[in-house]
Amino acid sequence: MTSGNNLSSISDLRINFEALVKSSHITMKTISLNASTVDKKWVVVDAADQVLGRIATKVAAILRGKTKATFTPHVDCGDNVIIINAAKVKLTGAKWDQKIYYHHTGFVGGIKSATAKEMREKKPAGLLKKAIQGMLPKNRLGRTLSGNFRIYDDNKHPHTAQNPEIISI
Repeated sequence: MTSGNNLSSISDLRINFEALVKSSHITMKTISLNASTVDKKWVVVDAADQVLGRIATKVAAILRGKTKATFTPHVDCGDNVIIINAAKVKLTGAKWDQKIYYHHTGFVGGIKSATAKEMREKKPAGLLKKAIQGMLPKNRLGRTLSGNFRIYDDNKHPHTAQNPEIISI
């Protein structure tokens, strides 16, 4: 007999819950952005005394738009990022001498290599650029996103007209 009472109370509970859902005006909809509905802003990130990979992952997430509630995977919905003090980025351990970057010229036997220390001496922004681009998608969207960040070796940038928001990472 007790099992019959439990069934009736469960069905009463189910009916009350359905009535509650119908009476409340709660609607849940998935937001899917397109190019015209995206809200993009400018942000400044200071790379001074930050580890290269850690700052690159944070910037890549901001570029993709994964830090926003309205993230849409196939749309450029991230913010534009200005990275300052790229020359002051850090690498842990002995990576300045041991980490080697390769590129190919396109000619036979044209593989070139440079250590992280050599790249920092020639063009410090190249380290961050290569790290961030390696974390973006390898398709048309990734090529579009790679145009959404600017890297500067010192703390000056010419983008004050965009009123960038300074964020700490």
